[in-house]
Amino acid sequence: DLALESNPSDHPRASTIFLSKSQTDVREKRKSNHINHVSPGQLTKKYSSCSTIFIDDSTVSQPNLRSTIKCVTLAIFYHIKNRDSDRSLDIFDEKSHPLTREEVPDDYYKHDPDHKHIYRFVRTLFSAAQLTAECAIVTLVYLERLLTYAEIDICPSNWKRIVLGAILLASKVWDDQAVWNVDYCQILKDITVEDMNEMERHFLELLQFNINVPASVYAKYYFDLRSLADDNNLSFLLEPLSKERAQKLEAISRLCEDKYKDLSKAAMRRSFSADNLVGIRRSNAIIS
Repeated sequence: DLALESNPSDHPRASTIFLSKSQTDVREKRKSNHINHVSPGQLTKKYSSCSTIFIDDSTVSQPNLRSTIKCVTLAIFYHIKNRDSDRSLDIFDEKSHPLTREEVPDDYYKHDPDHKHIYRFVRTLFSAAQLTAECAIVTLVYLERLLTYAEIDICPSNWKRIVLGAILLASKVWDDQAVWNVDYCQILKDITVEDMNEMERHFLELLQFNINVPASVYAKYYFDLRSLADDNNLSFLLEPLSKERAQKLEAISRLCEDKYKDLSKAAMRRSFSADNLVGIRRSNAIIS
């Protein structure tokens, strides 16, 4: 139970690994700015006023795709940069199982990928397979679950195959229209279906076939990704609240208000009926 509670991919109260790994860089950046008296510069964040209300189109139930992928890939970047060691498994090693026909350099394990490189790789897969933002969040959950369960690290030699395996599994479990292994072979031209199947099987075995993501865990990862965005000046897209959007929000709020009123009335009726039943039982007990 204690091991479960310390695992963020299983328990909602455990802190996400990526956010804790990113804090080291955030603290150093703030300390450097303070010592060198670096100004934060012109504020780029938009604020609502009496004349204009800015909203973003990202919610926990409908995240913005582009912003979510940027945050997820930044989380992966911090995992690689601030890893504890280079523990890995052969099935994820890119030298043993290359994704392309290009020869992998001998020093491939020495060079950490930058955020843009990781983003381009993930963005290509999501765009070609038409995956959703929810899938990106679940990908990160599966990735951290793999690192915890298998006791390995994501590093330059294995990050592409680990990310690919997590995306493959997340798209099958969470997207309505699953993308099959053969479809990924059309995106990554040089990889074989047999390799994809073997990697998926190992991934599932290392996860102990635990592919469940509770709503509370999903929500925690979403809000921690937003915190990561704030710490790294990756603001979610904002747009002025239009008249049409305002009317839509008002209609939804009225619908929800009516729904909760009906639920409240039903609860009161049940409570009243229960009180009457208790009163009748007490009266019968007194009479007897």
